[in-house]
Amino acid sequence: SCIACAACSLSLALTSSIAVAAIALALGGAGWVTAWSGVGVSVQLASPRWVVGRTISIYYALIDGGIAAGSWVWGTVAETHSLTWALEGSAGALLLVAVAGVLFPLRERHDSEPDPLEAFDAPAVALNLKPRSGPIVVKVEYLITEKNVEAFLDLMRQRRHVHSRVGARNWTLQRNLQKPMQWTETFRTPTWTDYLRLNHRLTEVDKELDERVLQLHAGEAAPQMTLSIERPTSSPRKRAILPLPRH
Repeated sequence: SCIACAACSLSLALTSSIAVAAIALALGGAGWVTAWSGVGVSVQLASPRWVVGRTISIYYALIDGGIAAGSWVWGTVAETHSLTWALEGSAGALLLVAVAGVLFPLRERHDSEPDPLEAFDAPAVALNLKPRSGPIVVKVEYLITEKNVEAFLDLMRQRRHVHSRVGARNWTLQRNLQKPMQWTETFRTPTWTDYLRLNHRLTEVDKELDERVLQLHAGEAAPQMTLSIERPTSSPRKRAILPLPRH
């Protein structure tokens, strides 16, 4: 598409024939439509379903901003120099974009990556939580032998990226000073609903990462997960005592 649009711009800059210009414009229009529709569809298919609306809004904001910026740049070149310079410059820029696409191709996504898993059973809790109850603190304790520490840290870097992507906040990894084998993963979600949504957003690939982490766990039982809710310790705000109205 970039090459087709570049050929169109270069042809318009060098020819004075209406027939050649018409063919060039048809070629450039085909490249424009192909790029516009193809990239738009790719953005939708590559985005997780729960965030596709925000992804598309960012995409269109960048597209519209790019059109406005490009119009200003090449309009300024045409005004200060000539229309031929503007067309030739835009053709060169399009060829650079085409080369960049060859040198830095987009990473192919697996079919299971964009769509989250449907199966998730909410853990049982002893408190009557409301959807907006929170913040929720999640702690997961692992037992890792010294020979597996490096592999564990590598997997936990990936796990931090995964949890940040699905909505976790303040993710940390801690090592017990008295018991060096004990590692604690901690993160927060603003509300109980956010915690449930976080687990629904995990994909099959994310679950495979969890399995790899579990293989390094040295305990006989599964890693212990603790769910807590933060509570402020500051005194409640006292109500202001208003004077009685005078009659």
